[in-house]
Amino acid sequence: MHTSDSENMTTVALVRAESRVDGIRQSIEALDLNPVRGKEVMLKPNFNTADRYPGCTHIDTLRELIIYLREMGAEKITIGERSGPPNTAEVMEELGVFALADELGVDIINFDELGADQLVRVDVPDSHWEDGFLVPRALREAECVVCTPCLKTHQFGGIFTMALKLAVGIIPKENTAYMTHLHNSPDMRKMIAEVNAGYTPDLIVLDGMEAFVEGGPMEGTRERADVFLAGTDRIAIDAVGLAVLKQLGTTPEIMDRAIFAQEQIDRAVELGLGVASAGDIEIVTDGSSESQSYAEEIHAILARG
Repeated sequence: MHTSDSENMTTVALVRAESRVDGIRQSIEALDLNPVRGKEVMLKPNFNTADRYPGCTHIDTLRELIIYLREMGAEKITIGERSGPPNTAEVMEELGVFALADELGVDIINFDELGADQLVRVDVPDSHWEDGFLVPRALREAECVVCTPCLKTHQFGGIFTMALKLAVGIIPKENTAYMTHLHNSPDMRKMIAEVNAGYTPDLIVLDGMEAFVEGGPMEGTRERADVFLAGTDRIAIDAVGLAVLKQLGTTPEIMDRAIFAQEQIDRAVELGLGVASAGDIEIVTDGSSESQSYAEEIHAILARG
């Protein structure tokens, strides 16, 4: 489904599936790329809290993604994340992340436990952050980064939380005023985009079996979507995700605003973090008639804005 001849085109794979095994595998396969082979992979989930999916990454999504990344040839996998406001270690324990890591032989970096020498300062042009912000050196210098966001609205000022918002979990909350600054700023959505300058994902896999169409990020109104998205461009993933939310019916802040007029996306475009328009997004599928017809519907919403 080509939408532009631009050299800046990016591909988003969209697959309808009722199982995570099928959705994760088929969406990555539809991308027809393998950025993880022979690499040490940093895997960034959404463990903001231990609230039930899609309040956080489903443990089965994490399991299947780890297994499949190994099959794709990943040399080593490390889960990196921090929660907030709850304690990160407690959230991971409650979700069964430590047990899963032991079972599958993967490492965990709790970003809350990093020392000053394990953090790197990032400055963004015309930043809305005072004096820049710190990010984990291990993430910034990782050979390969894989992210797995959820599909949901954000009632506390973010409007939506997908691939771009996932980056907030890389800035430290311990011994900093970052989160207070973020939540009290009228420029919150621009600041969310700016944090993404701290790292670059090589693969993004969004589990949208369910979505929050109102509320979020911890609890909200659930709708079944049975959609999985995969790509390499955070802006494109969020743009297609917003089109999915519009198709489901969601908040006025999303329904009544053009996708590329959303402040998270607009600022990310300014920073050159991905595509600049819907016309630069190509949607591909696994070839099934269900995925193809749904992709056409989502593409039409995306094209309308």
